Amino acid sequence: MGEVYIVGAGPGDPELVTVKALKAIQQADVILYDRLVNEELLNEAKPSAVRVFCGKFPGNHIMTQDRINRLLVKFASKGKCVVRLKGGDPFVFGRGGEEAAYVRKFGIPVQIVPGITAGIAAPAYADIPVTHREYGNSFAVVTGHQMEGKQETDWSGLAVSVDTLVIYMGMKNLAGIAEALIQHGRNSETMAAVIEQGTLAAQRVVTAPLSQIAAEAKKQAIGNPAVIVVGDVVNCRAQLQREMAAAAF
Repeated sequence: MGEVYIVGAGPGDPELVTVKALKAIQQADVILYDRLVNEELLNEAKPSAVRVFCGKFPGNHIMTQDRINRLLVKFASKGKCVVRLKGGDPFVFGRGGEEAAYVRKFGIPVQIVPGITAGIAAPAYADIPVTHREYGNSFAVVTGHQMEGKQETDWSGLAVSVDTLVIYMGMKNLAGIAEALIQHGRNSETMAAVIEQGTLAAQRVVTAPLSQIAAEAKKQAIGNPAVIVVGDVVNCRAQLQREMAAAAF
């Protein structure tokens, strides 16, 4: 019997991968990897390792979740060391919990290797801390996209209950999300940011008041993958950049 590692590859910058994740990649016989995994990490695998792309594009899944689950069991049942390599952290909107539960039903050992999630790392690379003593003592990480048949995110409960909201998979519904938050009590002038390609050289950041963030993101042609940050902590970006500019003189 082989073994399955559910591994977080981090948010994009390959230097943000953990030591334990790197060791798992290096010992793997088979790697099933997602679209948001930096392919530089695959170069760390041994030459004989089988690499299987399982990427999911918005509205276009290369491989179904059921197929991925069955492949994990198939390879591990043949005695292989199997790494399921997922962007960010596998337990933060990564379906890692579903995959681990499926594999364990067959008596196959599973190890979970956490990764740095984009919801914290991308804002950090954009000079936005998700918590700050002056601007925000709490944060929530939520999804802006629900699976079919599942109730929509309860924006009424989130609008004013936490200081900072970090939203994954929300670009398609950004205008509606902003409107819902405002309708449920969030100040329309609260600053928001959209961070595209977080932690990578191609990272782009747009900031605007909540009421204007969707229009500004559209104007700048910001697309997926991106995370959205709503809260006063977004003000830290301008403050930190002003201080950096002042220090340069």
